[in-house]
Parts: sequence; structure tokens; C-alpha cells
Amino acid sequence: MRWTQRLRGAGMAVATAMLLGSSLAVPAARAAVPPSSPLTDLVNPFIGTENEGNTYPGAAVPFGMVQFSPDTGHSTGYDYSQNHIRGFSLVHLSGVGCGLGGDLPVLPTTGDVTETDYAKYEAEFSHDSERAAPGSYQVGLKTGIEAELTATARTGVQRYTFPATDKANVLLNAGQSLHRTISTKVEILDSRTVRTAITGSGFCQDTKPYTVYTVTRFDRPFTTSGTWNGDTVTEGSKESVSTGRGGAFVRFDTTKDRTVEATTALSYVDARGAALNLRSEGGRSFDSVRRAAHRAWEARLGTVRAQGGGDTLRRTFYSSLYRSFLAPNIGSDADGRYTGWDQRIHRAQGFTYYQNWSLWDTYRTQSQLLSLLAPREARDMAISVVKIDEDSGWLPKWGYGTVETNIMTGDPVTPFLTNAYQQGLLKGAGGYEERAYRALKKNADGVPPADSPAVGREADKEYLANGFAPYVKDRPHAKPGDSDYDHGASATLEYALSDAMLGAMARDLGHDADAARYAARSRNYRKIFDASTGFFRARDASGAFTGPADPALSEGFHEGTAWQYQWLVPQDLPGMVDLIGGTRAANDRLDSFFAYDQLVKDPAKTAREVWVNGPYDYYNADKYNPQNEPDLIAPYTYLSTGQPWKTTDVVHAALTLFTDAPTGMTGNDDLGTMSAWNVLSSIGIFPVQPGYDTWGLSTPVFERVDLALDRRYYPRGTLTVSAPGSSDRDRYIRSARVDGSPYGRTYLTTESLRHLRSLSFTVGAEPSAWGTSPDAAPPAVQPAG
Repeated sequence: MRWTQRLRGAGMAVATAMLLGSSLAVPAARAAVPPSSPLTDLVNPFIGTENEGNTYPGAAVPFGMVQFSPDTGHSTGYDYSQNHIRGFSLVHLSGVGCGLGGDLPVLPTTGDVTETDYAKYEAEFSHDSERAAPGSYQVGLKTGIEAELTATARTGVQRYTFPATDKANVLLNAGQSLHRTISTKVEILDSRTVRTAITGSGFCQDTKPYTVYTVTRFDRPFTTSGTWNGDTVTEGSKESVSTGRGGAFVRFDTTKDRTVEATTALSYVDARGAALNLRSEGGRSFDSVRRAAHRAWEARLGTVRAQGGGDTLRRTFYSSLYRSFLAPNIGSDADGRYTGWDQRIHRAQGFTYYQNWSLWDTYRTQSQLLSLLAPREARDMAISVVKIDEDSGWLPKWGYGTVETNIMTGDPVTPFLTNAYQQGLLKGAGGYEERAYRALKKNADGVPPADSPAVGREADKEYLANGFAPYVKDRPHAKPGDSDYDHGASATLEYALSDAMLGAMARDLGHDADAARYAARSRNYRKIFDASTGFFRARDASGAFTGPADPALSEGFHEGTAWQYQWLVPQDLPGMVDLIGGTRAANDRLDSFFAYDQLVKDPAKTAREVWVNGPYDYYNADKYNPQNEPDLIAPYTYLSTGQPWKTTDVVHAALTLFTDAPTGMTGNDDLGTMSAWNVLSSIGIFPVQPGYDTWGLSTPVFERVDLALDRRYYPRGTLTVSAPGSSDRDRYIRSARVDGSPYGRTYLTTESLRHLRSLSFTVGAEPSAWGTSPDAAPPAVQPAG
């Protein structure tokens, strides 16, 4: 059982009933969800909160600046296996692999305030008293306090129900976050208001510092208050400036009125921005904010209506859809001001500024899903990335808030922006197509200067000279973050992929000389092919192949092996297939990679026992790793080798790894990347050439999915994908039709999707000849010359 809501009439009136929350994490305890139930009832925010999925169960609205969620002591916030809450903090990123955010953990307590370290004053809780739904979270603490959270775009709203006491406290801990806190300033402005400024750094390694500003307004005056610095608590103090633990406590008398509500506004600009966001979005009761958050999520989830499939399948699907809409996050204040990567204040005009860019992950799945289901927001996100270049001088690689982290390698920003171009998001006023192209060209043809925080294509000098990024062991890092030299082989493949996508954009925009140059560079994947092993292999600075010859033990690949990177040539799969000996050799290798013979006998067991090694076990493997990004496109390679039914076999087996439980995420979610893979693969359309306009086809897991599309970008306004009778048994495509006409190709383009109303499949229990003809496969973006 769970929170439920009924949406009726034009006003979408909402009634919320609170029921047992432990079943949110235990599929067997769930009753069936009636077809008429709100889609938010199908979302389990606890999925991925255990076994390093690193998701969070707390309150947020789609793409909101605030993610108000409990922290239990895990490095990224919440771990379902732990049973103490250190605080409810305002900032979280779904599925990141290192500590980030966790700013201003707030915790209600009773009695005297004697501890300032949240590891010592943390509160015990049980999952039996914990509930979560899109836009809200609630937990009963063993101290007798009930805590409830909800959110707007830029504020977190909290309600605490205390026992009857004259010492009901709320602790606001500015000095302890999930990242490294450099300094804090805490001010008690009046008897209802606390303001903080928190400067932090970090994400896997230190970054340039950034500052988060907050202001918290309580619904009634406190009876007393104070601040702390380190271990020293001073009642009556109005200010604390600290380079260590700094914070404030406020106290209420709850002997008669046991509830306390407060709204905390966030800004990455300044204290004035936080105050403005509080005025713009605060002032409403907790219940009204929670109802609005639920309505926002119901509307967002309602863009996809899936029919068929069991309860667990629908829950995992809609939970993945929910997580796909959590990031990137609004970065501009209510007046449009934002802090750019030059650390100066700018104003977004005609768009909303977004931040938090896990591009190495999201360029493969989530950015395409958003371009399909949330194109207006996706447009503003792409413009925001262009503005990062114009504000700071360079495009991002992995951006958090107002700074570059340089985490991960290659050139992920190029397919991210060329995808936006291919989806038509950059058209119109503002000249963003050419502005994006200029930024991408600079990024592709150079290296950021020493005084820039960005590393960009760090090995571009050698890549441009020799056609490959060298693998250089133990090379000192000039800047914080990852280094392309540490992963020269995979960096080469990613540079070449990006060159292909940029070349296609240059060709469309009439930059013919650039188009030819990038097309030639897109074939640099061949420069690291070792004919003696038949696999890609790292080269050292002299050009010699280096590292073990065994592709399962290879070096120079980021979070993977030569086996897993074999298929990362989406720009020219026919050329790659020729390299390894032709279609038959490629299919033999794919079958070995996916353990296909075992797979068809027991898909779920093969997925769990053969493919999956562990959340961070990336190396020493010759099998598919469904838990990490390098292999996300690999199952769709069969579309290019004349055996499309095997794509369905592999995809449907991988989908069994997504379950309705805290362990139901495969690997880190990485800001919606894995969730978007689940959503797209379940629907049966997948971006097989990231950065381009090609969508590969496989059997949907649902009998029918109706997509509500934005008419500004998709004139028909709707797309129905249907596969009557689709099931574990009847999973093979026998034939396909588009708007009623027979269709034999294994892919669609964005342009064709724009004008389609229906894509329908006839399915059966045996593979067919559908999609096996030579012209059925997705063509190369940049064919080998």
C-alpha cells in the first residue's frame, strides 16, 4: 500500500491518503494497482537506494534546483541498508558515484543541544515508518518526531510534528555536507529566519570552490536560538563564521501546537537570490506545496501511457521515467540570474538556465529521451551548455553547479549538443545552431589553456597529429579530475565518435571543408585496431601497442575493457564489422560477448550471474556489462549484423535487472542515464547513434505505449507504439508498420518520428526475417573511406 491520489476534472483536485510505507520497497507486499490509479502511484523512489544505485528517495519536482532528501551516512546521501538519518539536506544528484551535494542537513531533535557533529546526533528510524512518493517524503524518527518533506523548483518545505515539549529543536548544519565544506556563514536574521552561505568543493576529487546560499523561514517565531562553531554551542548567538563545523539551532515550545513548518530557499547566485526565490515560491502551506508537487509529477509522467505488462514491470518503468526527469537542474533564480562558470553573475533571457552535467553518461540515453518527451526543457539545457562556453571560454565535460569537475574522459559534450541540433532544439531566434557549432569546433580542434579549469579534449594535440590519444601511465594530472591520457584507447574512440557527429552537423550547416575534415577524423578508431588481436588496443606515446594483448585484461579504457569498447563505433558499424572479419565474425563475437547460448535458455540468470560483476567492477571481463555506460548501445549492434531478433533477446534480458526494490537499479543511475535506457528500451525505440538522429527498433515490452509529444517539435502531437501480445514468450518482431504501411527497416529517424502517428509490431514466439535484409540496418553516419 502507498500514498494514493485521485485526479479529477480540469482542476486536477488531489486527495492524498497515507498508507503503509514499507511496501514501497517490498514488491511482494504490494496490492495490484487499478488501471485508473494515478501514475505517481506506480513510482517507487526507493529503487536504487541500495547496492550503489545511489539514488535518493526525497522530495523534488521535475528538474528542480532542490532535492530535499534524508542522508544516512552513505557517501552520496541515502543507503537503504542504514537506519540512522543525519539530516534532511537540500541538494542531491540521482545516481552519482562520488559524494556531492548534501548541503544544509536539517534535523529535528528534542532536549538540550549538546552535539554538533551529525554523526553523533543522528536519529534512528525504521523503514516501516518511512513513505515516499514523487514530490514528497515522510519518516517517523525513533525520537518520536514525524518529519515530512516536499519541494518547489527552488525551495524545500518541511513539516515536523514533535512530542509535547518546550525543547523542540531544528538543527541547521551548514558545516557538514557530502562534499568537502570549505567555509560557512550562518546568520539568525530574526525570530523566524536563518540564512547561510556554504562554500564547498569536490566530487571524486577537489574542484574549484562554489557557494550555495540558503534562507529558511519558519511559520512561527522560535522561543530561543543559537549558533555553533566546531563543538561550541552558544545560545543567543546570532552569527557563526567557520572553516569547520558551523550551524544554528532554533527552538520551539510544542506543548500545545506540536507542528513546525519551514521553507528553505536555495540560490547559487547570492543571498538576495535566495530571498527572492523564497518570496516567489514560498508562503504556501506544506499541504498545498505537496499537492502541487504531486500534480507536477502526474502531468510529467502522463506524457507516457503504457498498457499491458504486470505490476512490477509497470512500477519499474514509471520509476525509471520519474528518475529520468530529475536532472539536469534549474540553476537560475526566479529573476533569471545565474552564476556562470566565470564565477560572474549573468541573466538568462528567453530561457531557463540549467546546471549539473553528467555528460559522459547522459549523452547516450537521457538527453535523447528528454529531447523526445521534454523538448522545451531540453532546448534550454542545450542553450545553457552553449552559455557555459560563452561565459567561461570552454564547453563542459562534467559540470556540477557553477564549476567543472573534469570527471570522466573523451568528448561527451559534442554528441550532447549535436543531438540537440539533430532534434531541432537549436532552431529559431538566437542563432544557437551556429553558436553551438562555433563552440564545438573550438572544443574539437584545441585544448583549453592552462588557466582554464577545463581539460576538454586533453589529448587533442597528439590525436590531431597522430590520429590517436596516447595511453600514458602515471602522467601527472595538470588539473583536478580524470585524464584522457590515463584512458587513451577509449578517449580515441570517443573523440572519433564526436568527430563523426560534429562532421554531420558541419555538413548540414554548409561548412563543407570542416565536414570533410571531421569525417576523416571519425575514422581514427582504426588507428587503435590491433590486427594481431582483432581488438582495439591502447598505443603509447611512441605509437606502439601497449598493455596486455588479452582484450579482457586490456589497459587504457575508461571503466571497461577492449571487449566492452569493441562496439563503440556507432558512426561506422559497417566499417568496424569489416575490421573484425565481416558479419559472421562479428555475430560470433557478439554471441560470445552476450553469452547468447546461455541467455536464450535462462535470460534472467545469465544477466545476473554472467553479465553482472558488481557496481564498480569494470575491468578484467570479456562479457557485456549492463551496469555501466560503455555498453549501453552494444545490444543494438545486432541491428547492423543482420540478426535483429538477438537485440530483443539481449535487451529483454537486461531489462530483468530493473526491479521494484531498493536493489532494483543496475549500477549507478548517473543522473537518469540507466533509467532512460530502461524507458527507451521498454518502449522499443533507442538512440543507436548518440549525437545523430537515428533510433533503433526492438520489441516493446508493453502491448501499447502512447506518447504525448510537444507539437512545436512533433506536429502530430502523439505517437503510439504497439505490439499486441508482447510477452516473454512472444517477443520477436514478425513484421512492422508505420502509419499502417509495411516497414522493414530496423531504425527510424527523428524526421520520420515527427510525422508518425503509429508504429506497430506483430510479434511471435520465433525469430523471423524481419529487418535482416542488407538495407534494413542503420546506415553509417560517416562511412569508412
